[in-house]
Amino acid sequence: MDSRKNTSSKAETTSKPVLKQKSRSVDSGRGKTRIGKAAKGKSGAQADIDKHYQEILDWFARNNPFAKSELHYKNAYELLVAVILSAQCTDKRVNMVTPALLARFPDPLSMSRSDQEEIYSYIKSISYPNNKAAHLLGMAKMLQSDFGGQVPDTVEDLMRLPGVGRKTANVIASVIFDKPAMAVDTHVFRVSARLGLTHDAKTPLEAEKQLVSHIPENILGKAHHWLILHGRYVCTARKPHCEECGLSELCPYFQANWDGDASLSADAKETASSRPLESPEKEPARMNESVSRKEPVSLKKSVSPRKLASAKGKSASSKGNSKK
Repeated sequence: MDSRKNTSSKAETTSKPVLKQKSRSVDSGRGKTRIGKAAKGKSGAQADIDKHYQEILDWFARNNPFAKSELHYKNAYELLVAVILSAQCTDKRVNMVTPALLARFPDPLSMSRSDQEEIYSYIKSISYPNNKAAHLLGMAKMLQSDFGGQVPDTVEDLMRLPGVGRKTANVIASVIFDKPAMAVDTHVFRVSARLGLTHDAKTPLEAEKQLVSHIPENILGKAHHWLILHGRYVCTARKPHCEECGLSELCPYFQANWDGDASLSADAKETASSRPLESPEKEPARMNESVSRKEPVSLKKSVSPRKLASAKGKSASSKGNSKK
């Protein structure tokens, strides 16, 4: 029996198997995630890191329990096509293109029998249409020749496909096949660094390794969606909405850069848009950018009045001292 499943992005899956890491457990109840008791001999610093992860994951679980991909798809093939198209393109734009594209090419076989020009005609309104048309055609042909027309279920096999980098492979492995994988795109990379979930990670792979080592396996996929949605709508690259973020009191980036005027310091603004670079041949760095700032209310939570007053008071005091 084929273990691959048809999955609609509009329905929340509730029967995923629970995969546990050593010394980690997850409470699937309301808004609770549990990293577990400290392992024997664990340092105080490591215990502090675990506590920090615990608090952030708990907040996301409470405030966005049904996080999922904003791409529209019904099965592994459709999600694979959509994620390849989403490189340096908004999910909104991809969702406008895929209905006609997938009506014409409902499976790898039909796409493999087409040509680059025809595929291009369906996706010419998105970014890098020539490259993506070539990737889609090559992907479909390899699925037919090497995988019997089925989307493979391992990261290693997925990365053999044209247009599929590690991030895309992790998305498919996690969302479709319930594998414990963390896809790191520019949003996840930025948000995890600002929140102090990763430290000195220079590449998406380094960030992935750090996140995987601390987040329970059975919520890795959901954690990816938590971080990516937070990056799209709240913790944006430029002018992040720190004053509206419910995680500000746990955020080292906010604590270091808050200037008391509901904005970030000049230095922070200058470096806010830094992001890891990836090979444009495989997967452009800016993925899944959203053109809309509208966001689920649950993702935003105003900073407490006490916090604002305290920050503004400190800022006013420091400005007064500087004038003296």
